[in-house]
Amino acid sequence: MIDRPTVERIKDAADIVDVVSEFVSLKKVGANYRGLCPFHDDHSPSFYVSPARRTCHCFVCGEGGDSVGFIMKMEQLTYPDALRWLARRYNIEIQERELTEEQKQEQSDRESMYIVNDWAAEYFQDILFNDVDGRAIGLQYFRQRGIREDIIRKFRLGFCLSEKNAMNKAAQKKGFKAEYLLKTGLCYAKESKQDEGSTQRDGNNLIDRFSGRVIFPWLNVSGKTVAFGGRVLDSRTKGVNQKYVNSPDSDIYHKDHELYGIFQAKKAITKENLVYMVEGYTDVISMHQCGIENVVANSGTALSEHQIHLLHRFTSNIVLLYDGDAAGIKAALRGTDMLLKEGMNVKVMLLPDGMDPDEYARKHTAEQFREYIKDHQADFISFKTSVLLNGVTDPHERSNAVSSIIESVSVIGDPIIRASYIQDCASRLGYSEQVLTAKMNEFIKNYRDEKRKEEQRQQTLQNNDFARAETELSQRNADTPQQPATQQPTVTNTQTSAATNTQVSVATTPLPHFVQNPQQHRRPAASRVNLSVSDLIMKFLFTNADDICLENVETEDGQTTSLTVAEYIRYNLSLDNLAFSIPLYNQILEEAVAHNWDENVSSQEHFTLHPDYEISSLAIRLTADEVLRGYGKTSEHPDTKDEDADENEEEEIRKKDVPSPFLLLDKANHLLLDFRNEFLQQRLRQLRQEIADAADEPERQLKLIAEMQETQKQRSMIAKQIGSCLR
Repeated sequence: MIDRPTVERIKDAADIVDVVSEFVSLKKVGANYRGLCPFHDDHSPSFYVSPARRTCHCFVCGEGGDSVGFIMKMEQLTYPDALRWLARRYNIEIQERELTEEQKQEQSDRESMYIVNDWAAEYFQDILFNDVDGRAIGLQYFRQRGIREDIIRKFRLGFCLSEKNAMNKAAQKKGFKAEYLLKTGLCYAKESKQDEGSTQRDGNNLIDRFSGRVIFPWLNVSGKTVAFGGRVLDSRTKGVNQKYVNSPDSDIYHKDHELYGIFQAKKAITKENLVYMVEGYTDVISMHQCGIENVVANSGTALSEHQIHLLHRFTSNIVLLYDGDAAGIKAALRGTDMLLKEGMNVKVMLLPDGMDPDEYARKHTAEQFREYIKDHQADFISFKTSVLLNGVTDPHERSNAVSSIIESVSVIGDPIIRASYIQDCASRLGYSEQVLTAKMNEFIKNYRDEKRKEEQRQQTLQNNDFARAETELSQRNADTPQQPATQQPTVTNTQTSAATNTQVSVATTPLPHFVQNPQQHRRPAASRVNLSVSDLIMKFLFTNADDICLENVETEDGQTTSLTVAEYIRYNLSLDNLAFSIPLYNQILEEAVAHNWDENVSSQEHFTLHPDYEISSLAIRLTADEVLRGYGKTSEHPDTKDEDADENEEEEIRKKDVPSPFLLLDKANHLLLDFRNEFLQQRLRQLRQEIADAADEPERQLKLIAEMQETQKQRSMIAKQIGSCLR
């Protein structure tokens, strides 16, 4: 356990801008910072960081939090492990009991796999430098390729002994379980007759996957070892089908999600605002040694959306740097359209004389390499034109080539960039802009039609079951006798606002006395964009829980009192015995009613800095727009805030825009009516399904139908009240 004072020291030391900058390229915008969201496919910067509030938030997907929450989401860590991550970064000592080997083995699979991989990377490098065979074979190989020792250590290169189970034995001696050696792919099981039909494996029949190979560890964006690549040595490559062997996919590694060298390159990519994409491990390593560090490799696989999204967090500019042979040309053509579709600015360069980046980097300085790239890189139109139209004279082949080029233009999302490329194509290819634009629009229309059809197919599949249930229900209702409805009273309280001389009606319609079962509903995902009514009520509580909304309320003993927003919401819900479906929300409401925090601290500050991570994370997410737009702003996007506004200006805006009790009460009533309406709609959906499921139980079905009719009346009454409020 980490004690509370240590947690506070870690949180105080963790600079939210510094932490987020490890993963996202940020630009200062007024008092805040902005960048591409790392949690979704973000094409325009929507992720904002507030140094004053020590929080971050995405205005598109809704993800965010404080420094601890950000690390939890980015690294898939538990709360304590995220604290440890920050403590290591800021050199804060944590006094806690050392985990035993047994306790380490009892940790989650993901954590255990990371531990095993980190140990393996250290083991392989230790063998490389300190074992006789490691120095004579592995280290000699790297030295023959001209790789310096500092670069070897930078990329954590290593060597696996030729003995088939040397690494396995060392791992077991350290206490690592065989199951994690299998799950990470460091070992594979040797099948035997005893193993047939059995999934049990132990350390006695494990074979080292990378035996006799030099090792290239894969580090993810935060520096964790997620996988390995192993290369058989040059003397053994003749006749070998697999020169390289890579870790298989696992819970912590998916090849199409990772890029080799991203950890070592991310700072240089941000600084240069450019990334070079190459094919292999040694290409990356040689370019680093040459002095060019903003380089990553996809290791011969086709570029994926995940990899592009990862790069787009750091830069929008990419140069595809491939061999000049047929395979390199094919790889370049394969990647351009996906990069363009994701909003990247794409350049392509093929190296001369069949050289690869590794060979070229070893023969040239960084300045010479950069100069060559600058002089010889081409935009994707020039590249595709030279490849597809070189020597083509047949009209049909030429037409197909031009169509392929225009199809690439059509995937670009920005219409201005598309128009610029069309002008360029018209000049290069000798066609009129009108003809090329018409062809481009045809591609765009076809793409949108296909996308719409796919969405419709998915929607149809989702609605089929519900539509069948609705049809069956309608048929049954036609033959069901109508039950007389029971009239229920309406409870009304009124208040007159001195400021507006307006009478406010606090009306509630009693509902059937059933409370939503909290166990039936999962907590809403943090990435939910459209807030539910419950979320909106929570947001209202976070910002106004301790503000007075109802004055001069007469109590049972004849005294008068005032109700805060929190007290009024709980009172109003209690009239119908209603509660939130999410237990955490009920906990927040009760705490807001108790109001046991410092009188000098606002409700928003209390909840955003709450010691309970779930509560603080929710408060940060729901109030992020208040924090980043400035109080009193009505615009829908933080960009509308004056970039020169500072915290003092925001505070002045806040002071001038303190809501009156009348406005608070009016907003509370709107939200509570919406809450009841949402609750009734949900209950109606449940009843329809229950009626459909009770096809073989006529008596129960009749009772459900009667309840549904009554619930529909209740919903109609609520809808009328909502309509009256809107008017």
